[in-house]
Amino acid sequence: MTPTTKDDVMPTSTPAPHGTWLVTGGAGYIGSHVVRALAAQGWGTVVVDDLSSGHREFVPAEVPFVEASILATDRIASALRAYDVTGVIHLAGFKYAGVSVQRPLHTYEQNVTGTVHLLEAMASTGVGSIVFSSSAAVYGTPDVDQVTEATPTTPQSPYGQSKLIGEWLLADQARATGLAHTSLRYFNVVGSGAPSLYDTSPHNLFPLVFDALIEGRAPQINGDDYPTPDGTCVRDYVHVADLADAHVAAAAALTAGEPLEPVYNLGSGDGLSVREIMDTVAAVTGIDRAPVIAPRRPGDPARIVASGELAARDLGWRMTHTPTDMVSSAWDARSRH
Repeated sequence: MTPTTKDDVMPTSTPAPHGTWLVTGGAGYIGSHVVRALAAQGWGTVVVDDLSSGHREFVPAEVPFVEASILATDRIASALRAYDVTGVIHLAGFKYAGVSVQRPLHTYEQNVTGTVHLLEAMASTGVGSIVFSSSAAVYGTPDVDQVTEATPTTPQSPYGQSKLIGEWLLADQARATGLAHTSLRYFNVVGSGAPSLYDTSPHNLFPLVFDALIEGRAPQINGDDYPTPDGTCVRDYVHVADLADAHVAAAAALTAGEPLEPVYNLGSGDGLSVREIMDTVAAVTGIDRAPVIAPRRPGDPARIVASGELAARDLGWRMTHTPTDMVSSAWDARSRH
């Protein structure tokens, strides 16, 4: 297949045995892992990304690439038609919960209006399946030890709210048109599934810690006064390669017409505190610098740990990486760059 440029949408000539799925945000950290997971299973893929936070080099040379915003309905529709797309995995969006508090309008434009435009493009081209990248942020700060899909959604940031609205949009469009859909609520995504891929977010824990160590600085903990055992935030960390496999399983189920729940948590059922992650980083890297304590970040809940039982039941999904695997794979990829 010939990769595309932002001004040229070229049709594919050889249909993939499982159909072709468009991955929005496929040049990003998570999206690029999803593209590789699909390709490994023989799926045809097309990537749409505006490169606002993604990286062109994260997309394999043989995968068609369209540089476009999901707000550009005509461009998305053109790509869907040109590549005879049968389904969409929608990861594109503004992903920073803390920053969304300062930039609510931008967050809603990218995550809500962008999803509306994508659904419009899908409807106009007859593409009837979508897997949506949602987030644990829809739960806010839950008052239960383990979050399930039935836990009330009380988002505390525009980002979390925008993801919940995205889920509502899919459900409403399904009632109107029969759209086949499911949403995957991510918890903290870490690690690397390939040495060339790494998390470049300026706000996520792993890149912030690694950058500090590489630059000879002490890493930073944002808040140590949360109501948790050691005062630091507790999160459910999920390896990005395991997460990518869940997307393939969801796409396969939708393609086969299998009934799915509207939402699935992708969590391990166990939590690690930020301080515990810092200790694992020190053990893996051999660099032991005492972290400095900074104020809390706006919009950060104290604890989110989830059950992945429904995803295990319906998608055959499970965690296959330990915390040490997560840190070591991420450190190896980041240190190469």
